[in-house]
Amino acid sequence: MLLYPGLTQLDLTGPYEVLSRVPGARVHLVWKKTGVVEADSGLGIVATTSFETCPPLDLVFVPGGFGQMALMNDAIVLEFLRTQGARARWVTSVCTGALLLGAAGLLEGYDAATHWMYMELLPAFGARPVDQRVVVDRNRITAGGVTAGIDFGLRVLAELGGEDLAKGVQLGLEYDPHPPFDCGHPRVADPRIVAAVRAQFATRISQRQEQARLGVRAELTTPPSPA
Repeated sequence: MLLYPGLTQLDLTGPYEVLSRVPGARVHLVWKKTGVVEADSGLGIVATTSFETCPPLDLVFVPGGFGQMALMNDAIVLEFLRTQGARARWVTSVCTGALLLGAAGLLEGYDAATHWMYMELLPAFGARPVDQRVVVDRNRITAGGVTAGIDFGLRVLAELGGEDLAKGVQLGLEYDPHPPFDCGHPRVADPRIVAAVRAQFATRISQRQEQARLGVRAELTTPPSPA
């Protein structure tokens, strides 16, 4: 599980709570170096493994968050994801972690999901946006924004250990959501609220749009590497 400065902690901790219950699994919280990494909320999370010491992974997971934007041209991070993703059994993400997978070239030709505000950016990375909370396409599993990480974790758990295991974990966590308001997605939210949230995040939307545009330009202008 990639851990980086400025991630949204629930993107990580929701799936972590589920996937840490895979029998016999060892979960690595990976960053450039070990130690405390601060989420965008200020919460400190401890990286347990560095890129250098990380073993080959069966499952690669990338969370989203404001800090994702700073990594879109980070050669060290992108190379780590490419290398691990090329040999992993599963390549996965929640929220805008999908954009980072896309920047690493790991969503080319795949159906994928991300946060609803950024779905339109997925084609810039060769992905096909699918408006679902969790999207499975071969060995790619991607999810929508933040809270979708728990649904994502349970879906991955079912793939790894079967539905009974996933159902048991869901029951043990008492994951029985009944939100107080029916406004968790633009398809059901009051248009006034949708507009207000879009305005609140206008700067980030613009920045990510520009990154996607530049990413496509870089791909088109970079000569192909030898086979």
